[in-house]
Amino acid sequence: MKNNALLIRKNKSLLKRLGITLLMMTLTRLVFLLANLYSFKSVGISDLMAGIWMDAITIGIFFIPFYAFSLLPIPFYQTKGYQLFLKIIFHITNTTILAFNLIDVEYYKFTAKRSTADLFTLVSTGNDINQLLTTFIADFWWLILLFVFLIFISNWLYNKTKVDVKLPAQLHFNILNFIVVSGLLFIVGRGGLGYRPADMLTASQLTSPQNTALVSNTPLSIIKTLGKASLKEVNFFPEGSDKIYNPIHKGSKNHQLRENVNVMVLIMESFGNEWLGKKNGKNYTPFLDSLLDHSLYFDNAFANGKKSIEAVPAIFAGIPSLLDNPYISSHYGTNAINSLPQLLKEKGYSSAFYHGATNGSMKFDVFTAHLGFDHYFGRKEYNNEEHTDATWGVLDEYFMPWTAESITNELQEPFLASLFTLSSHHPYFVPEEHRGNLPEGPHPMAKSVAYADMSLRMFFDVAKKQPWYENTVFIICADHTPAGTTMKFTQRIGMYEIPIAFYDPQGQLSPKVESKLFNHIDIMPTVLDLVGYSKDVYSYGNSYFSDAVPYSVNYIENSHLYFEGDYMLNFLQDEATGLYNFKIDSLMYHDSIADYPVLTKEMEDKVKGIIQRYNHDLIHNTMKIK
Repeated sequence: MKNNALLIRKNKSLLKRLGITLLMMTLTRLVFLLANLYSFKSVGISDLMAGIWMDAITIGIFFIPFYAFSLLPIPFYQTKGYQLFLKIIFHITNTTILAFNLIDVEYYKFTAKRSTADLFTLVSTGNDINQLLTTFIADFWWLILLFVFLIFISNWLYNKTKVDVKLPAQLHFNILNFIVVSGLLFIVGRGGLGYRPADMLTASQLTSPQNTALVSNTPLSIIKTLGKASLKEVNFFPEGSDKIYNPIHKGSKNHQLRENVNVMVLIMESFGNEWLGKKNGKNYTPFLDSLLDHSLYFDNAFANGKKSIEAVPAIFAGIPSLLDNPYISSHYGTNAINSLPQLLKEKGYSSAFYHGATNGSMKFDVFTAHLGFDHYFGRKEYNNEEHTDATWGVLDEYFMPWTAESITNELQEPFLASLFTLSSHHPYFVPEEHRGNLPEGPHPMAKSVAYADMSLRMFFDVAKKQPWYENTVFIICADHTPAGTTMKFTQRIGMYEIPIAFYDPQGQLSPKVESKLFNHIDIMPTVLDLVGYSKDVYSYGNSYFSDAVPYSVNYIENSHLYFEGDYMLNFLQDEATGLYNFKIDSLMYHDSIADYPVLTKEMEDKVKGIIQRYNHDLIHNTMKIK
């Protein structure tokens, strides 16, 4: 028995070392919770215990090399060289896990989900990270210090797990120990003996939808989505069933505003309803508020994603991002599609996309070319570095009025132009000369939004002097909501609420506050009706002028969110898991599934029909009417 004392100490040492990472992951989860407290309105012990289980699964996957080498039946296990080798493997793995978890302490505020493998795509897209690195270090220095401190503690604890037994273990027991212990740890990494290994759906099943991000962890989210196809075929209904969503928008001239009307789409960075004067009673957006008074304004409007990169395909092609990776950076980003620039080109429209960021940012230059825009104008084309914010690109107060003049110089009427603003985004830079003149708020976002609103007024001041202004319909919307600062706007309803409005200087499109649902994907078919496009078009959205039942759809952390009427349905793993009246229960306290079984079934069938059509057509590249 003495000869096998090494095995006992070896196993204890291994479990202690893995326990160090489990402790570090628990600590980072608590930091994540405290930093995002508004996002999790009800957290219990069961959620924290479920989180520990998810962490154990993560350790079982990430530490396969470490525990395999730790358990190998080799005679030189106790040598200094081999122990140093094990220590290096441990710290590489432990440090990687800590880094991923700490990234989402702050990044979650913007995405409302744990990062997936698309994080690497976003990091490598354009030059954004290189430009923002200094800002990130300055703003999130405490996370860097915490990261270093946790590595130090991990090393200190690791040094206390030395194996000091000198007797060799019997070979047959050593081999058996390797098979049994590594096998058990591998089973933990699978999440048990079930038919399917654990993945991010496991976290969704262990808690409420709102707490999924708390129970899960970023390393597992990344490794489970790395290199995987984003979608799979589903067959909720037989082929030909009328329950499968029909994405064909019927063209018509019945609602044409006027012949050859220009179209200008203004996409306001992070202008969620939380910062809109009409919703919060504050004075951050006085110009936009006044503009909405003269517009067809949708006060129950939603974004179809939480990232800028998700807004562009939704707005200009009627395609929501109902998959783990944003549509643009997914396997399907180069699929053939019907897009607004392509369709309007058939009617003689020229087109341009304006974005003051560094060219290549978020692949906008590449994707807008794929959409069919004739021109892309960015930081390079503006060509004046004195007007930049030293991080994202050209300041809105310069780029937005310049856009109005550039349209006159570069485009022929009729035209489709889009301006994507920049300033109201982390690091919320506002030029010093304006800081004292703009309203303060509970978050730097407030002054940044006020600055963007001031720049919007400057754009219209210049646009009104242009020969194309009176014959242009302006669509104003946000790309997504920002990091929420109150509980309402961190929950799964408020985190998508944005303003969308159509403004016609001639007044043919009557100003009105419209309460029916409207979302990004509805913009393209509505514009097509306004310009009198008479052909059929593939789009998941509905025109404001159509008879279709308005709806909105989103996807986050394996859940599809389907809005219709007064209700939002949470759909997870092929079934409805929650029904909430989003107009009176925005914090999602009361699940109405038991109260409205018929409504639940109707909404469940509709979201199933959308998913079935969406997955099939993306996989088979059939999202375009030829």
